[in-house]
Amino acid sequence: MSKRPAPAKSELEIARIVWKLGGATVRQVMDALPEDRGLDFKTVQTYLRRLEAKGYLKTHREGRSNVYRPMVRPGKVIGEVMDELLKSLFDGQVLSLFQHLVNDRGLSELEVRQLRELLDRLEGESR
Repeated sequence: MSKRPAPAKSELEIARIVWKLGGATVRQVMDALPEDRGLDFKTVQTYLRRLEAKGYLKTHREGRSNVYRPMVRPGKVIGEVMDELLKSLFDGQVLSLFQHLVNDRGLSELEVRQLRELLDRLEGESR
């Protein structure tokens, strides 16, 4: 498990934009946010600085602006966040998480097929 502090949900939204852009200034992040979010410059800047302090982003100067770049791959962060969620809400029980998701949200026919293929593959690998 990582020693980095977990990012807050609001920070993850900002981090996803930086990952997507590969690097961004505060203004570029703001421009990429959905308009209904209504975050101001200082708030976005604060989130970026927090992510940098927690070790998720690094920064360098380009002219008068700081450019934030990812230090951690999105998949690694997703894994860390999911591990923490699984541990804290579902006592580490993966099946409980799946049951909650399926019962609460349901699955489309495509998702059922994909899940069945995944389970078949996993079952085949365990033989």
